[in-house]
Amino acid sequence: MLKIFTVTFPFFALVLAGYVAARRRYLPLEAIPGLNGFVLFFALPCMLYRFGASTPVAQLLDMSVALTWLLCGLIVVGFTVATSLNARIGWNDAAFGALVAAFPNSGFMGVPLLVALLGAQAAGPAILTMAIDMLVITSLCIALSRLDGADEHGAAKALKNALKGVLTNPMPWAILLGAMASVLAFELPGPVAKVVGMLADAASPVALFTIGAVLARSQMLAASGHAAAPLLRDYLPVALLKLFLHPLLVLLIGVTLTRLGLPLDPFALTVVVLVAALPSASNVSLLAERFGADNGRVARIILVSTAAAFVTFSLTVGLLLP
Repeated sequence: MLKIFTVTFPFFALVLAGYVAARRRYLPLEAIPGLNGFVLFFALPCMLYRFGASTPVAQLLDMSVALTWLLCGLIVVGFTVATSLNARIGWNDAAFGALVAAFPNSGFMGVPLLVALLGAQAAGPAILTMAIDMLVITSLCIALSRLDGADEHGAAKALKNALKGVLTNPMPWAILLGAMASVLAFELPGPVAKVVGMLADAASPVALFTIGAVLARSQMLAASGHAAAPLLRDYLPVALLKLFLHPLLVLLIGVTLTRLGLPLDPFALTVVVLVAALPSASNVSLLAERFGADNGRVARIILVSTAAAFVTFSLTVGLLLP
């Protein structure tokens, strides 16, 4: 277990460093969007392209992994929405609570952390889960968020906005280009490859630092608002669902489908279970703010799951890996 903590500690320590920097104002809150922009549009796409280009395309298009992950994601979304709807939480807040329960931080944290733990072969299944979360789960939750009439144009406009968001998000394109490079055995020219490599190397530390800063900013902005603080029972169960139910569900569904004849590789199943054990994706807070959901609740779910994941994720690794 000490060996596992040795690997996971630096990742969570960088998140804590970003959180402290923002809370102490060593990092101005106005600078956080710049860090986000660097990670989203430069560093992370280069990292995903490099992993995609060096990963056999069969791993990036593993339908067994895709089916297992998608089925579990839909179950988590449905269960979270069904158990969240009440007099205080409408469709908008319930849908983004479901998204934060089903969408792990696979981009900023998961891919580099899993590669450090399991080697480069872990990138393929992790990237595939990220693509499904961005293309299907996010679009579904945005559409569900419109069902309470918060937007006069309803679900149709939400789906259109979701599709537009996917098309303008550089990460799916980076994955696609990396997969194409893998298929065609294409290699970037030397100087270009060097630039891509430098940006890719910067992705993990800057992204983790930015996660902490975003969490601190979300908490600070929510605390300074006029809305009442979310009740503990409105956000703690969702964080626990993310950290415990989601990975357990992926494991059970994966094992069941394997016994029914699905050709799911045991190593790939281990990877996606660990992906599910990651804390909630920090970018959901930005989406919640854009669509008028209770961002204070979403931010607390992300904060609790990220803080607790240092222990819960490490324990999951210890249980799954010899």
